[in-house]
Amino acid sequence: MFRMSMLTYAPILAFTLINTTFADDAQPPRISLWNNHAPIDREKFAEEDAWITVHRAEKGNGTTIVICPGGGYGGLVTGGEGHGIAQWLNGQGITGVVLEYRLPAGRPFVPLLDAQRAIRTVRANAKDWGVDPTRVGIMGFSAGGHLASTAGTHFDEGNVDAADKVNRLGCRPDFMILVYPVITMDDTTHRGSRNNLLGATPSKELIELFSNEKQVTAKTPPTFLAHAVDDKPVPIENSRAFYKALQTHKIPAKLLELPSGGHGLNGYQGPMWDAWQEQSLVWLEQLQIKSPS
Repeated sequence: MFRMSMLTYAPILAFTLINTTFADDAQPPRISLWNNHAPIDREKFAEEDAWITVHRAEKGNGTTIVICPGGGYGGLVTGGEGHGIAQWLNGQGITGVVLEYRLPAGRPFVPLLDAQRAIRTVRANAKDWGVDPTRVGIMGFSAGGHLASTAGTHFDEGNVDAADKVNRLGCRPDFMILVYPVITMDDTTHRGSRNNLLGATPSKELIELFSNEKQVTAKTPPTFLAHAVDDKPVPIENSRAFYKALQTHKIPAKLLELPSGGHGLNGYQGPMWDAWQEQSLVWLEQLQIKSPS
Protein backbone atom coordinates (compact mmCIF):
# COMPACT_ATOMS: atom_id res chain seq x y z
CA MET A 1 0.00 0.00 0.00
CA PHE A 2 1.21 3.51 -0.67
CA ARG A 3 0.10 6.72 1.03
CA MET A 4 -0.39 9.97 -0.77
CA SER A 5 1.36 13.07 0.47
CA MET A 6 -0.76 15.94 -0.75
CA LEU A 7 2.33 18.15 -0.74
CA THR A 8 3.52 15.82 -3.47
CA TYR A 9 0.46 16.46 -5.57
CA ALA A 10 -0.27 20.07 -4.63
CA PRO A 11 1.02 22.39 -7.36
CA ILE A 12 3.53 25.08 -6.40
CA LEU A 13 2.57 27.77 -8.90
CA ALA A 14 2.81 31.53 -8.94
CA PHE A 15 -0.88 32.30 -9.33
CA THR A 16 -2.16 35.76 -8.53
CA LEU A 17 -5.09 35.62 -6.13
CA ILE A 18 -8.16 37.12 -7.74
CA ASN A 19 -9.69 40.07 -5.94
CA THR A 20 -12.73 38.39 -4.45
CA THR A 21 -14.05 41.22 -2.28
CA PHE A 22 -17.74 41.84 -2.97
CA ALA A 23 -20.62 43.85 -1.62
CA ASP A 24 -23.05 42.31 0.83
CA ASP A 25 -25.98 42.91 -1.55
CA ALA A 26 -24.23 41.54 -4.65
CA GLN A 27 -25.14 38.30 -6.37
CA PRO A 28 -23.02 35.40 -5.08
CA PRO A 29 -19.74 35.55 -7.01
CA ARG A 30 -18.49 32.58 -9.01
CA ILE A 31 -14.73 32.45 -8.61
CA SER A 32 -12.12 30.60 -10.63
CA LEU A 33 -9.84 28.36 -8.59
CA TRP A 34 -7.11 27.75 -11.15
CA ASN A 35 -7.18 30.62 -13.67
CA ASN A 36 -7.71 28.03 -16.42
CA HIS A 37 -4.43 26.29 -15.64
CA ALA A 38 -5.48 23.39 -13.45
CA PRO A 39 -3.29 20.56 -12.18
CA ILE A 40 -3.92 16.95 -13.12
CA ASP A 41 -1.08 15.79 -10.88
CA ARG A 42 2.34 17.14 -9.89
CA GLU A 43 3.67 17.30 -13.45
CA LYS A 44 0.63 17.79 -15.69
CA PHE A 45 -1.67 20.77 -16.14
CA ALA A 46 -4.62 21.43 -18.41
CA GLU A 47 -6.51 24.43 -19.76
CA GLU A 48 -9.53 23.77 -17.58
CA ASP A 49 -10.87 25.10 -14.34
CA ALA A 50 -12.91 24.51 -11.20
CA TRP A 51 -15.17 27.11 -9.62
CA ILE A 52 -16.65 28.13 -6.31
CA THR A 53 -19.78 30.20 -5.74
CA VAL A 54 -19.67 32.02 -2.42
CA HIS A 55 -23.04 32.46 -0.70
CA ARG A 56 -22.39 34.74 2.27
CA ALA A 57 -24.83 34.81 5.15
CA GLU A 58 -26.40 38.22 5.82
CA LYS A 59 -25.56 37.85 9.50
CA GLY A 60 -22.70 35.38 9.47
CA ASN A 61 -21.36 33.60 12.53
CA GLY A 62 -17.92 33.01 11.01
CA THR A 63 -18.42 29.39 9.96
CA THR A 64 -17.95 28.36 6.32
CA ILE A 65 -18.85 25.07 4.64
CA VAL A 66 -17.51 24.01 1.25
CA ILE A 67 -20.30 22.03 -0.45
CA CYS A 68 -19.51 19.13 -2.81
CA PRO A 69 -22.56 18.15 -4.90
CA GLY A 70 -23.11 14.57 -5.94
CA GLY A 71 -23.48 13.13 -9.42
CA GLY A 72 -21.53 9.88 -9.48
CA TYR A 73 -18.34 11.68 -10.51
CA GLY A 74 -19.99 11.93 -13.92
CA GLY A 75 -22.00 15.11 -13.34
CA LEU A 76 -22.79 17.69 -10.70
CA VAL A 77 -26.16 18.08 -8.94
CA THR A 78 -25.58 21.73 -8.12
CA GLY A 79 -29.22 22.54 -7.38
CA GLY A 80 -30.57 20.38 -4.56
CA GLU A 81 -27.07 19.38 -3.39
CA GLY A 82 -25.36 22.71 -4.00
CA HIS A 83 -26.93 26.15 -4.16
CA GLY A 84 -30.07 25.04 -2.33
CA ILE A 85 -27.90 23.79 0.53
CA ALA A 86 -25.94 27.05 0.56
CA GLN A 87 -29.15 29.05 0.92
CA TRP A 88 -30.23 26.83 3.82
CA LEU A 89 -26.85 27.32 5.49
CA ASN A 90 -27.14 31.08 5.05
CA GLY A 91 -30.31 30.94 7.12
CA GLN A 92 -28.20 29.46 9.92
CA GLY A 93 -25.56 32.18 9.68
CA ILE A 94 -23.13 29.92 7.79
CA THR A 95 -21.36 30.89 4.58
CA GLY A 96 -21.94 28.23 1.92
CA VAL A 97 -19.33 27.74 -0.80
CA VAL A 98 -20.58 25.59 -3.68
CA LEU A 99 -17.71 23.74 -5.35
CA GLU A 100 -17.99 22.91 -9.04
CA TYR A 101 -15.16 20.41 -9.07
CA ARG A 102 -13.76 18.98 -12.27
CA LEU A 103 -15.04 15.56 -13.28
CA PRO A 104 -12.27 13.00 -13.08
CA ALA A 105 -12.85 10.73 -16.12
CA GLY A 106 -10.34 8.33 -14.61
CA ARG A 107 -8.02 11.08 -13.30
CA PRO A 108 -8.43 10.24 -9.61
CA PHE A 109 -6.59 13.20 -8.03
CA VAL A 110 -8.39 15.94 -9.98
CA PRO A 111 -11.52 16.37 -7.77
CA LEU A 112 -9.42 16.20 -4.60
CA LEU A 113 -7.06 18.91 -5.82
CA ASP A 114 -10.09 21.11 -6.47
CA ALA A 115 -11.55 20.48 -3.01
CA GLN A 116 -8.22 21.23 -1.36
CA ARG A 117 -7.89 24.42 -3.38
CA ALA A 118 -11.39 25.50 -2.37
CA ILE A 119 -10.58 25.11 1.34
CA ARG A 120 -7.30 27.00 0.95
CA THR A 121 -9.07 29.75 -1.00
CA VAL A 122 -11.63 30.26 1.76
CA ARG A 123 -8.84 30.62 4.32
CA ALA A 124 -6.89 33.00 2.05
CA ASN A 125 -9.97 35.24 1.81
CA ALA A 126 -11.22 34.83 5.37
CA LYS A 127 -10.65 38.43 6.38
CA ASP A 128 -12.34 39.90 3.29
CA TRP A 129 -15.27 37.51 3.56
CA GLY A 130 -15.75 37.97 7.29
CA VAL A 131 -15.24 34.29 8.15
CA ASP A 132 -13.07 32.38 10.59
CA PRO A 133 -10.20 30.46 8.90
CA THR A 134 -10.26 27.95 11.78
CA ARG A 135 -13.94 27.05 11.18
CA VAL A 136 -13.96 25.87 7.58
CA GLY A 137 -15.83 22.61 7.09
CA ILE A 138 -16.73 20.48 4.10
CA MET A 139 -20.03 18.81 3.21
CA GLY A 140 -20.78 16.29 0.50
CA PHE A 141 -23.60 14.25 -0.95
CA SER A 142 -23.25 10.81 -2.57
CA ALA A 143 -20.08 10.95 -4.73
CA GLY A 144 -19.61 14.46 -3.37
CA GLY A 145 -19.56 12.78 0.03
CA HIS A 146 -16.71 10.64 -1.19
CA LEU A 147 -14.87 13.76 -2.29
CA ALA A 148 -15.53 15.47 1.04
CA SER A 149 -14.34 12.42 2.99
CA THR A 150 -11.26 12.24 0.76
CA ALA A 151 -10.48 15.86 1.61
CA GLY A 152 -10.88 14.94 5.28
CA THR A 153 -8.46 12.02 5.08
CA HIS A 154 -5.90 13.34 2.56
CA PHE A 155 -4.64 16.80 3.42
CA ASP A 156 -1.56 18.87 4.18
CA GLU A 157 -0.58 21.98 6.12
CA GLY A 158 0.37 23.99 3.03
CA ASN A 159 3.78 25.06 1.80
CA VAL A 160 5.04 28.19 3.54
CA ASP A 161 7.52 28.78 0.71
CA ALA A 162 4.97 28.64 -2.11
CA ALA A 163 4.90 31.61 -4.47
CA ASP A 164 1.12 31.36 -4.56
CA LYS A 165 -0.13 32.54 -1.18
CA VAL A 166 -3.17 30.26 -1.39
CA ASN A 167 -0.88 27.22 -1.42
CA ARG A 168 0.77 28.41 1.79
CA LEU A 169 -2.36 27.51 3.73
CA GLY A 170 -3.51 24.14 5.01
CA CYS A 171 -6.35 22.23 3.39
CA ARG A 172 -7.54 20.09 6.31
CA PRO A 173 -11.26 20.76 6.87
CA ASP A 174 -12.18 21.57 10.46
CA PHE A 175 -15.23 19.27 10.30
CA MET A 176 -17.20 17.16 7.82
CA ILE A 177 -20.88 16.57 7.12
CA LEU A 178 -21.45 13.56 4.86
CA VAL A 179 -24.93 12.81 3.54
CA TYR A 180 -25.55 9.37 1.96
CA PRO A 181 -21.86 9.36 1.02
CA VAL A 182 -19.89 7.00 -1.13
CA ILE A 183 -16.95 6.11 1.13
CA THR A 184 -15.28 2.94 -0.04
CA MET A 185 -13.97 1.93 -3.44
CA ASP A 186 -14.28 -1.72 -2.44
CA ASP A 187 -17.20 -4.11 -2.99
CA THR A 188 -19.91 -1.97 -1.37
CA THR A 189 -19.09 1.11 -3.42
CA HIS A 190 -21.26 2.77 -6.03
CA ARG A 191 -19.77 1.15 -9.11
CA GLY A 192 -20.40 4.09 -11.43
CA SER A 193 -18.62 6.48 -9.09
CA ARG A 194 -15.65 4.17 -8.84
CA ASN A 195 -15.39 3.70 -12.60
CA ASN A 196 -15.57 7.44 -13.21
CA LEU A 197 -13.00 8.21 -10.52
CA LEU A 198 -10.50 5.38 -10.85
CA GLY A 199 -11.21 3.93 -14.29
CA ALA A 200 -12.53 0.51 -15.24
CA THR A 201 -9.52 -1.48 -14.01
CA PRO A 202 -7.96 0.36 -11.06
CA SER A 203 -4.96 -1.00 -9.23
CA LYS A 204 -5.29 -2.42 -5.74
CA GLU A 205 -3.22 0.53 -4.51
CA LEU A 206 -5.67 3.09 -5.91
CA ILE A 207 -8.65 1.20 -4.53
CA GLU A 208 -7.00 1.20 -1.11
CA LEU A 209 -5.97 4.85 -1.28
CA PHE A 210 -9.46 6.09 -2.15
CA SER A 211 -11.30 3.75 0.22
CA ASN A 212 -11.56 6.43 2.86
CA GLU A 213 -12.64 4.17 5.70
CA LYS A 214 -9.06 2.83 5.46
CA GLN A 215 -7.49 6.29 5.51
CA VAL A 216 -8.87 7.58 8.83
CA THR A 217 -6.21 8.69 11.33
CA ALA A 218 -6.15 10.54 14.63
CA LYS A 219 -6.01 13.78 12.58
CA THR A 220 -9.24 13.16 10.67
CA PRO A 221 -11.71 15.95 11.54
CA PRO A 222 -14.96 15.47 13.47
CA THR A 223 -17.65 14.03 11.24
CA PHE A 224 -21.45 13.90 11.02
CA LEU A 225 -22.92 11.21 8.74
CA ALA A 226 -26.52 10.66 7.63
CA HIS A 227 -27.66 7.68 5.57
CA ALA A 228 -30.92 5.84 4.93
CA VAL A 229 -30.93 2.13 5.71
CA ASP A 230 -32.85 1.48 2.47
CA ASP A 231 -30.34 3.25 0.23
CA LYS A 232 -29.66 0.75 -2.56
CA PRO A 233 -27.34 2.66 -4.96
CA VAL A 234 -24.99 3.56 -2.08
CA PRO A 235 -25.46 1.04 0.75
CA ILE A 236 -25.37 2.34 4.31
CA GLU A 237 -22.35 0.08 4.91
CA ASN A 238 -20.32 2.96 3.43
CA SER A 239 -21.23 5.28 6.31
CA ARG A 240 -21.08 2.52 8.90
CA ALA A 241 -17.52 1.59 7.91
CA PHE A 242 -16.37 5.20 8.07
CA TYR A 243 -18.08 5.75 11.41
CA LYS A 244 -16.45 2.62 12.83
CA ALA A 245 -13.03 3.86 11.72
CA LEU A 246 -13.71 7.23 13.33
CA GLN A 247 -14.66 5.55 16.59
CA THR A 248 -11.51 3.43 16.49
CA HIS A 249 -9.42 6.59 16.28
CA LYS A 250 -11.56 8.40 18.90
CA ILE A 251 -12.70 11.10 16.46
CA PRO A 252 -15.88 12.93 17.55
CA ALA A 253 -18.55 11.59 15.22
CA LYS A 254 -22.25 10.92 14.83
CA LEU A 255 -23.99 8.53 12.42
CA LEU A 256 -27.68 9.23 11.86
CA GLU A 257 -29.26 6.07 10.46
CA LEU A 258 -32.53 7.10 8.81
CA PRO A 259 -35.28 4.46 8.56
CA SER A 260 -36.30 5.37 5.01
CA GLY A 261 -35.76 7.81 2.19
CA GLY A 262 -33.49 5.84 -0.10
CA HIS A 263 -30.74 7.56 -2.02
CA GLY A 264 -31.47 11.28 -2.12
CA LEU A 265 -33.81 11.06 0.86
CA ASN A 266 -37.09 11.32 -1.05
CA GLY A 267 -35.83 14.01 -3.37
CA TYR A 268 -34.54 16.49 -0.79
CA GLN A 269 -37.79 16.86 1.08
CA GLY A 270 -39.83 15.35 3.88
CA PRO A 271 -39.07 14.14 7.40
CA MET A 272 -35.88 12.22 6.58
CA TRP A 273 -34.37 15.23 4.82
CA ASP A 274 -35.43 17.52 7.64
CA ALA A 275 -33.95 15.14 10.21
CA TRP A 276 -30.38 15.25 8.94
CA GLN A 277 -30.50 19.03 8.60
CA GLU A 278 -31.83 19.55 12.09
CA GLN A 279 -29.49 17.06 13.73
CA SER A 280 -26.41 18.25 11.87
CA LEU A 281 -27.03 21.75 13.22
CA VAL A 282 -27.39 20.40 16.76
CA TRP A 283 -24.13 18.51 16.26
CA LEU A 284 -22.35 21.66 15.10
CA GLU A 285 -23.64 23.51 18.16
CA GLN A 286 -22.29 20.75 20.38
CA LEU A 287 -18.89 21.13 18.72
CA GLN A 288 -19.18 24.89 19.29
CA ILE A 289 -18.74 25.39 15.53
CA LYS A 290 -22.06 26.80 14.38
CA SER A 291 -22.14 29.74 16.78
CA PRO A 292 -19.23 32.01 17.69
CA SER A 293 -17.07 30.71 20.52
